[in-house]
Amino acid sequence: MNRFSFGPEGCDHRPGAAAIAAMTGTSGVLVAATIVGWWSDRTLGPLFALDLAAGVLGWLLTPLMLWRPVATTAVVTVLAAVSPAATPPATIGALQVARRRRAPAAIAVAVAGVAAHAVQGAWRANGGMSYGWWLALVTIGYGALLGWGAWAQARAALIRSLQDRARRAEAEQGRRVAEARMLERRQIAREMHDVLAHRLSLLATFAGAMEYRPDSSPEKLSRAAGVVRDGVHQALEELREVISLLRDDDPPHGDGRHPQPVLADVPRLVEESREAGTEVLLREAVDEPADAPPSVARTAYRVIQEGLTNARKHAAGQPVQVALRGGPGAGLEIDVRNALTPERATPPGWSGGAGLVGLTERVHLAGGELDHQVVGGEFRLHASIPWPA
Repeated sequence: MNRFSFGPEGCDHRPGAAAIAAMTGTSGVLVAATIVGWWSDRTLGPLFALDLAAGVLGWLLTPLMLWRPVATTAVVTVLAAVSPAATPPATIGALQVARRRRAPAAIAVAVAGVAAHAVQGAWRANGGMSYGWWLALVTIGYGALLGWGAWAQARAALIRSLQDRARRAEAEQGRRVAEARMLERRQIAREMHDVLAHRLSLLATFAGAMEYRPDSSPEKLSRAAGVVRDGVHQALEELREVISLLRDDDPPHGDGRHPQPVLADVPRLVEESREAGTEVLLREAVDEPADAPPSVARTAYRVIQEGLTNARKHAAGQPVQVALRGGPGAGLEIDVRNALTPERATPPGWSGGAGLVGLTERVHLAGGELDHQVVGGEFRLHASIPWPA
């Protein structure tokens, strides 16, 4: 496979038909123009045959410069020492070397070209121009070819650098989008963990009442069974929602179909626990609750929800105290307390504290702090969440 080195880095690339045709055509036109201009006012003789042969050979060698620029240019440069008809192919070759090889090779070819034309000018007349000026013009021309080649290399390197940056930026953007989607899925999963834990703890409370009070009236048993059935349906629907969201490539968050809780939903949350048989005392002193940022309101709601869920799990039948206070600029303070019942075993299958771990992470992401401890036979869950003014 024929290849030529494109650029100082030496990356291989096959020349196209358009490049071959363009170089061959340019060389042919310049060679013909040189021969015509040189012999237009001279009598044809043996040197004409030499110039014609050198021009044709240089023209035929020109396409090879796309594959072997240094070697081909060296041959054409030798021809330029004996015939001005080989000057166009020699300069084209010097330009190709300057564009596609490193500076030392380009400088060596340029010096060889100047030397070859110095030999040519020494024994071939140059139309009345002094030898010194003619050689100076040749030197300036080769210097311009070196500069042109260096500029072309720098431009190609800049284009490659910009392309690499664009590819890296695109890859980085793709990575950031993937990370954002993963974070969104984690947030959805965390939300649904809190919702399902709350819902299932309510179901367990009603099911436990049915188990331990089989002597209840049929009306009460029927009502408890209906609550369990409705709760199971709601839990399945919420689970179906989270599975569909996690399967989606671009999961929505907080849209109209899945509204996020606000501070105004806290009384409803407390009322659900009361209906399940838990005595809950709510003290709420929040300034402008409707103006709470969504992240603050959602985090506060989840803290209270987790506190009520844990109370039903591990301290069934014990009263729960919920205090919510704060406002813009002062932050939001949440305090949930319930007495412990160490003599009562924890039902099998309950969470081993994963809810509190996730809740701690949630509060930290909101810029707040969460603390939970046992003090004097009482479990206390306290959260502090900043609320900008």
